Amino acid sequence: MIPHGTILAQRDRYDTPPDRRVSRLPSTLAFYINAIRVVFSASHRAKRGRYNDTEWVDSSLDIINALEYAGCRLHIEGMEHIRALEGPAVFVSNHMSTLETFVLPALINPVRRCTFVIKPSLMDYPVFGPVMRSRDPIVVTRDNPRKDLLTVLEEGARRLAAGTSIVLFPQTTRSNSFDPSKFNSLGAKLAKNAGVPLLPVALKTDAWSNGNLLKDFGPIRPDLPIHFRFAPPMPVDGNGRAQHEAAAAFISDHLAAWSAG
Repeated sequence: MIPHGTILAQRDRYDTPPDRRVSRLPSTLAFYINAIRVVFSASHRAKRGRYNDTEWVDSSLDIINALEYAGCRLHIEGMEHIRALEGPAVFVSNHMSTLETFVLPALINPVRRCTFVIKPSLMDYPVFGPVMRSRDPIVVTRDNPRKDLLTVLEEGARRLAAGTSIVLFPQTTRSNSFDPSKFNSLGAKLAKNAGVPLLPVALKTDAWSNGNLLKDFGPIRPDLPIHFRFAPPMPVDGNGRAQHEAAAAFISDHLAAWSAG
């Protein structure tokens, strides 16, 4: 079990220990019993204005522990590249499941304060909404690409100037597959506009499956390893196309390798 106060991001790599204790309950039940408790506790504190960065990281660690207790195995690489940053950055990643929004805070926020670019519905969730609102996210509608671009460029630049890194998922929706043509260049444009590096993140998180009735609450699949891999930060020059294409290639290559492995 990863205890509170452990800065997971101070490691270069993390792999779930082979002797990690696992629940005897069915994996999905074992996970949600703990995850629901974590979310309700975080929501209770957020509603009262008592949910800070440290507590956000602790909640994220609790989710990692809940995943491992349900039998999931995590493999996280490249965290030295986060520590190599001299200031804030724009993190761009493929988007596969709900899992990454819960786990990334424990990996990034202890080193570089961060927030997310999210859709409006996440702000309106009765329990999870207060948590997201406390994180000062950038909200985009996805209905008007031009308006979303201006929102991210303006709001993102303001947060980056204040030292807060931005995490965004440039795909239109969550997917187990990755199509580079649907991976927009918004992250590279923001990084270029704000004068900060672009840091690609490849992930494979289909162990937390999408649900049929409620997309965010699907079955837990411990037979599917969970992978995160951070790339070295890239300064963005020119129009940012080269860095955008490099980020997409980094994600594609790692997903192919993990699937083959």
